[in-house]
Amino acid sequence: MPLAERHLTLRRDPHSGEVLARGGDAVARSILERTGFVPVIRYHDRYHRLPKNLDPAEEERLATRAVARLEAVGYHVEADTAFVTEHREPYYLPLGAQVAHLAARIREAESTGDVAAVLTELTADHDGILPALADVLAAAADFYEHLGDPADAYTAKRLRYLSGERLAVIDADLRTTRNELADRHTTHPHRRPCTSEVGLGEAEASTVCPCPVPVTTPLPSPPAALPPVPVGRHR
Repeated sequence: MPLAERHLTLRRDPHSGEVLARGGDAVARSILERTGFVPVIRYHDRYHRLPKNLDPAEEERLATRAVARLEAVGYHVEADTAFVTEHREPYYLPLGAQVAHLAARIREAESTGDVAAVLTELTADHDGILPALADVLAAAADFYEHLGDPADAYTAKRLRYLSGERLAVIDADLRTTRNELADRHTTHPHRRPCTSEVGLGEAEASTVCPCPVPVTTPLPSPPAALPPVPVGRHR
């Protein structure tokens, strides 16, 4: 990771009075957002700010907690004196990291059945990720329904549309893909399983995996060694 992405600043802007965090990579941005910061993405700028209308004590608490979380995982944070802390708060992998692990399982899958099993985690009727996501969106719509602002009813309607029609299209396509893979019973042509068998040329069994290295474009043969340079007679 580039050194610049391990460095952040967290300061109160002297002009706007907002507490702003700048710098860092995607992991740092996730930590900031999970600590309460709001991402701001502009055409030539990107940073995080604290939510509006917080009292100064709450702003200081959230900013200090962000410093504790970021520095606990190795980021260097240049922060205002009010936000500096020696405390380090552990950062645990969130639920999204567990879902992302499904992609790693697909990248390592050796057969259509393996991938079908992973996609089932998304589409399972009772406890799949997509049905759960639809339930979360519906719950958010219910929350918005009676907040009282004129735009809240529209937001609730939009969330219900996402949890219904839009998510239903993704769910239907993935279910079709999952079921098709489950019926194919095919191994991936470039991902064969390790048999752990000893090759015919082996004199004895070995604990080292005998599977051959994947075929790649052969490298050119090294040039023949040059003849030794004659050494002149010493005078």
